[in-house]
Amino acid sequence: MSIPKVVLKPKRAQPFFGRHPWVFAGAVERVEGAPADGDEVELVSTAGNFVARGLYNARSKIVVRLYSWNEGVALDRAFFHNRLSRALAFRRDALKLHAPDAGYRVCFSEADFLSGLIVDRYGDWLAVQLSSLGLANRREMLVEILRELLEPKGVYLRPEKGIGKLEGVELRDQLLWGEPPPADLTIRENGMTFLVNLTEGQKTGYYLDQRDNRAAVGRLCAGKRVLDAFCYSGGFGLYAARGGAAEVLSLDSSEPALELGRRNAAANGFATITYQMGDVFRTLADLATAGRTFDVVVLDPPKFARDRASLPEAMKGYRRLHQLALRLLDRDGVLVSCCCTGLIAMTDLEELIAQVAVEARRDVQLLARRGAAPDHPVAATCRETGYLKCVLSRAL
Repeated sequence: MSIPKVVLKPKRAQPFFGRHPWVFAGAVERVEGAPADGDEVELVSTAGNFVARGLYNARSKIVVRLYSWNEGVALDRAFFHNRLSRALAFRRDALKLHAPDAGYRVCFSEADFLSGLIVDRYGDWLAVQLSSLGLANRREMLVEILRELLEPKGVYLRPEKGIGKLEGVELRDQLLWGEPPPADLTIRENGMTFLVNLTEGQKTGYYLDQRDNRAAVGRLCAGKRVLDAFCYSGGFGLYAARGGAAEVLSLDSSEPALELGRRNAAANGFATITYQMGDVFRTLADLATAGRTFDVVVLDPPKFARDRASLPEAMKGYRRLHQLALRLLDRDGVLVSCCCTGLIAMTDLEELIAQVAVEARRDVQLLARRGAAPDHPVAATCRETGYLKCVLSRAL
């Protein structure tokens, strides 16, 4: 049976020979054959040379997502089993993250060469995020493979917001297989206990990507007054308390998130953390007006921009946060600047910090540039997977 072909425009093949997995509509000259959305196709150059094999979707701006650059390799069950087993082996054997009560990312979409598939493990449950129609159509097969590899008690689907509009597929939060996750689902991370709201929490229930950054910040907090802004379930603040912080103020706009944080603090025996609900921008401004100061300020806001049109407003938001943080930061204090907006580069974040420092008439030293934990790798041919930036700096 002949595989339909997607033919590229002249001089548009180089990024895909270079193994970038996204083929946008503007790079396509024509389609030969009649592939249905979700079908396998071969990507070929204008001269007819094989480039890669992928999954087709005429409803998406990404017309083809590429998975294999080896001619003749079918995107069948064996293919996906091999890719997922290799992703798991890396976390288990190299990173040593696999344990009965562990939380870690099993598969990170393009970074594990499975564009559109995220799998997070929380103890005996898996949270799955599908952001491509082609893989959404194959979800039963993918769940079967995950059951073979990880033997979970349940697999829960947590679609990314807006994915239906982008991919033309309707997905909702739902149990895909097995038992529903318990309300008191817990994991162990670096020796601490964390409760995870898998069905309603942010992202897939917890911010696994900040694991190592939380630990690094915690080591700087002995005897310090710490402010954790956008704390969600308390991650940075909990590590600060374990590191010996004199006091921790954790802020978030979500009462359910703060309640989860309080339960996490109780589970770990920390009594120095105060949780406060409110608009974080307004609360930071109120604290600054009241003359409050801190030795460590953590800024870990949600994604501010999902497209380039939103970038100017997003940068205004990050700038305002850093202006407020420097007003709250005592002499020789440590500022932790996190940014998960993929369209903003590390250099952009550092330049913003520098500009705000000049405005505040303060000298600032950049102490460390960090990214996500290694179970969230960055594909060398798809740098967009390096979305998380974490800059540690010192304000004199």
